[in-house]
Amino acid sequence: MQVCLFLTGTSDARRLLTDTPALRGAATQVAGLRKLIVHEPIAGQVDAHIATADAPSCVLQWYFDGLAPLEAALEPDGSIMQALHAANREAAISPRALTQQVMAVRTYTPPHATSAHENAPRCTYLVAYEGVAQDFNAWLTHYLAHHPPLMLQLPALRELEIYTRIDSRSGLPFAHASAMQRNKVVFDDASALTDALASPVRDAMRRDFHALPPYSGATPHFAMRSIYGNLAAY
Repeated sequence: MQVCLFLTGTSDARRLLTDTPALRGAATQVAGLRKLIVHEPIAGQVDAHIATADAPSCVLQWYFDGLAPLEAALEPDGSIMQALHAANREAAISPRALTQQVMAVRTYTPPHATSAHENAPRCTYLVAYEGVAQDFNAWLTHYLAHHPPLMLQLPALRELEIYTRIDSRSGLPFAHASAMQRNKVVFDDASALTDALASPVRDAMRRDFHALPPYSGATPHFAMRSIYGNLAAY
């Protein structure tokens, strides 16, 4: 199973990623990195059911085939930190600029899946379950059994991933996020995302969400423009 490092920008990260091409170039030196996705916020309302909230200044997803190569890249002055410095024209990166979380990746193949080519932006809807479930095993069992089959029916869906928390070590100076679960759906553009969210499938998803075992906490949803870098193994 793949693992993914989420680096999520805070308000202090408004000027962090000043050179995305430099970040993607430096990422080729991260041993074991399979894929890097840079998400940038999209302005405006895309979901009629959920009010627009302040999106992260950026979200970076770093994919690895296992925990060992990821942890090696997370040394205090390791290759991921070096890549971040390459993208930042300022001398230092504030420890408050990002949060970090490593999660296990569950990948599903939609009927309309296509390969994401480098330099081909897409539109991603990122969701985080930041609270707690009364019984996480019951929550996850219900969620994985019922929610993905509905999500896979979203019109023009290109990608679907669900992430669950795992423990790992890191030398990065950023605070650790503790989302119970995350997911994302990916479309060609914001218009396709808006259309999917207005479909009857979304209504079925909302009914299933309310049927989940007890959960309390925030569930922020963010529409993001996504830039892909598919990398060879090193």
